[in-house]
Amino acid sequence: MGCRQIGKTTLLKQLFSGRDDVKWMNGDEPDIRAIMENVTSSRLRELIGNKRILVIDEAQRIADIGLKMKLVTDQIPEVQLVATGSSSFDLANVLNEPLTGRKREYKMFPLSFSEMVRENGLIEEMRLLNHRLVYGYYPEVVTSPGSERDVLKELTDGYLYKDIFTFGLVKKNDKILALLQAIAYQIGSQVSYSELASTVGIDAKTVETYIDLLEKSYVIFRLRSFSRNMRNELKHSKKIYFYDNGVRNALISAFSPMEIRMDTGALWENFVISERVKRNEYAKHWCNSYFWRTREQKEIDYLEEYDGVLHAYEFKYNARKQAVIPKNFATAYLGATFLEVTPKNIDEFLL
Repeated sequence: MGCRQIGKTTLLKQLFSGRDDVKWMNGDEPDIRAIMENVTSSRLRELIGNKRILVIDEAQRIADIGLKMKLVTDQIPEVQLVATGSSSFDLANVLNEPLTGRKREYKMFPLSFSEMVRENGLIEEMRLLNHRLVYGYYPEVVTSPGSERDVLKELTDGYLYKDIFTFGLVKKNDKILALLQAIAYQIGSQVSYSELASTVGIDAKTVETYIDLLEKSYVIFRLRSFSRNMRNELKHSKKIYFYDNGVRNALISAFSPMEIRMDTGALWENFVISERVKRNEYAKHWCNSYFWRTREQKEIDYLEEYDGVLHAYEFKYNARKQAVIPKNFATAYLGATFLEVTPKNIDEFLL
């Protein structure tokens, strides 16, 4: 699963290249959706024929896809089923019950820092770091030097949210754009659904619903606040980040070079945290992720908790002075580690 235009189909075609035992179906095609509408296991056998692998691309577009995939796994067990989805709200919510214990989920994201280091080498990728902070890592952006803005404009004009619009889950498309723009200006800061609602002109409950849909479409993700020991810790706060810096910047038409921007700290924080999310998912490094802040404005940008230990990180694009762990945090959470992440040691954090 993963958002549109990140290469899910391309990856599968490479994996199954040269094989003649693969049946391909694309849920974006109306005739495929019609065929699958009331399909039976017998009809599925006819459709699959003598193929050994069934690939259903953009499977979330097919109604009751979970039950139909269950037909394949239950009634045609000799066929290996592979399904992709550019949004999780249909695949995840429908599949969890029918295929519990009989499926493996894999997430895909825009290209990552570590992947590009393997492609270009660390020195070259570090030379491109400021460019990545502005334009991001979508595959077509990376492979279309000089046309980055055009590619990102096409993505953010609605393609990334195609499923939300198709399923009729949003009543006013312009409100999604306005909400995303409001979030884009607040990366790295705590967000209030009430404040966003006032800015966009919808109620707070609708804002929360839209954010949930956008998160399930792999456009944004939420980070919640950490609280355990201290009375003055913020307990129910949240931050919202974009999976890709380029998408964030395209939404507000902000493509100025890093050298003259006023939001370098926010861009750096969004980049590093989103890249860490990719790194952890691909490496199967399971942990709980948070940020930490008190009512007195003491804060830590990012926390990970695993193996019973807290690991604190502060992100500085321009580290004029060395960051230190807040004393009240260190006292409350003995044994916590601390690392300041800057462009000079980004490889230590992401590779």
